[in-house]
Amino acid sequence: MPETPAPPVAGHGAARLTSVVLDAYNAELRDKEGFIGDRASKRAFRATLEEWRDRLRKLGEDDPLGDEPSDDISWRRLERLLKDERHEAAALIHTAMEEFSQELAAVTRRFLKLKGWKDTQRIVVGGGMSGSRIGHICIGRASLLLKADAQGVELRPIVHDPDEAALIGAAHLAPSWIFAGHDSLLAVDIGGTSIRVGLVELNLRKAKNLAAARVVGLEVWRHRDDGPTREQAVERIATMLRGMVALAEAKKRALAPFIGIGCPGIIEEDGSIDRGGQNLPGNWESSRFNLPREIAEAIPEIGGYATTVLMHNDAVCQGLSEIPNMGDVERWGILTIGTGLGNARFTNRRAD
Repeated sequence: MPETPAPPVAGHGAARLTSVVLDAYNAELRDKEGFIGDRASKRAFRATLEEWRDRLRKLGEDDPLGDEPSDDISWRRLERLLKDERHEAAALIHTAMEEFSQELAAVTRRFLKLKGWKDTQRIVVGGGMSGSRIGHICIGRASLLLKADAQGVELRPIVHDPDEAALIGAAHLAPSWIFAGHDSLLAVDIGGTSIRVGLVELNLRKAKNLAAARVVGLEVWRHRDDGPTREQAVERIATMLRGMVALAEAKKRALAPFIGIGCPGIIEEDGSIDRGGQNLPGNWESSRFNLPREIAEAIPEIGGYATTVLMHNDAVCQGLSEIPNMGDVERWGILTIGTGLGNARFTNRRAD
């Protein structure tokens, strides 16, 4: 058994955090066609691209992108096609980008009408698409459309790599006592396609607000390719975490007894998931399942201290990574373009 119990911490899914108040998250906007956020997902972009290619095929025209399905074309190849000497190939990508930008702007307008999103001044856009040049252009175009409408909001890409943002953001979930005598912590980012586990170096001597935090160890597992059960997924996460503990020991890190987890859905105070976990392997919304408890049992101690596990929504965690960049605004939010459209809105807390 661990020698020293951990001091109490805030509940999972807390609304009041060290630097910000969480005004709203995981809003599920719907219309008669389904979830509105699905119109601004990675799948939506590729569906738009495929629709234009299909129009050409039906007219008997050559497809500028060849025979490869749109879902299989890498972002890198799509970006090369933007510079292709064949003008129709580049134009096809630009057309899909313009339609997607219009949808992203339209979805953002819907969010801005929500009570919890009132008077939002800036929105960062994260998720896998935000790491590409195409994503940056779409975000910039949507931002211009919103400015032209006098919406009073700016869209910008998230600063950190999409694979690392939520891991760095998880450090902002940790209570201040966790940092005493420690220079690193463990974090988990669970998505509908992949699960990431990282070793986060805090670099508090460079910046007490975690502006210099960085991921120094990372493992990514595309669970959607393997189709695991819920139990298999939990065991794989535990194995990945043990690997990061070993890495921390090899790097001689002073690892904090803390694991921050970002997970889709509405996170209850006891660590259960109320709803929103439908893209995860198995039933994560069962009243008999509690991921933080499972992880704490799998990794009961770190460095001789009881492990504290704290979980919040994955979009919230991505947004928290941007706290050091939001000192010039008061109300800001995040949209994450991934399997779906994650979302969260924050208000900066004033120093007491």
